[in-house]
Amino acid sequence: MTAASLERSTVPADTGEVTLLIARRVDPGHEASFERWAKGILETAATFPGHLGYGLFRSSGGDAPWFLVHRFRDAQACRAWQESPERAAWFADCQGHHHTEIARRHLTGMETWFAKPGSTRPAPPRWKMAISATLAIYPISVLGGFFLVPHLTALPLLLNSLITAAVFNVLMTYVAMPAVSRLLRGWLTP
Repeated sequence: MTAASLERSTVPADTGEVTLLIARRVDPGHEASFERWAKGILETAATFPGHLGYGLFRSSGGDAPWFLVHRFRDAQACRAWQESPERAAWFADCQGHHHTEIARRHLTGMETWFAKPGSTRPAPPRWKMAISATLAIYPISVLGGFFLVPHLTALPLLLNSLITAAVFNVLMTYVAMPAVSRLLRGWLTP
């Protein structure tokens, strides 16, 4: 996947998953020992219930950091790993690897709509995310009120609401939010 197609791709709907992104700076000459350590800690984390996958991204050179990425089913699975004796053992055994954590982000919910792949920049302030989400949901609500809701009035209220919520959610996730976050990128993260 190219960087351009990755930037255009959409993020799935929020299912409670947590993505943990860690940036570490490695002293020159210690890359091999750090890579062995990082692969070991990532593979150990992968054995934990609720761990959905991981990645290790090498530095592009110079002062650029290395990135470790974990995906977890939910916050509880992430916390179980973070507080585990196995993780603590890996950190107790990292002396001499000459690496320092320089950034850490937990991405959940709406933040993933606004996260630029490979960036350690924080998500926009919540008030900007709320304005962006409002701008995305407004046209869906108006159009849904005109074209969808009139066809659902004969259905029971719970089924009517379920269909409306499902259609709105799909349109928000795959159409509206990617478009709004792309259009407002300069304002969201100047």
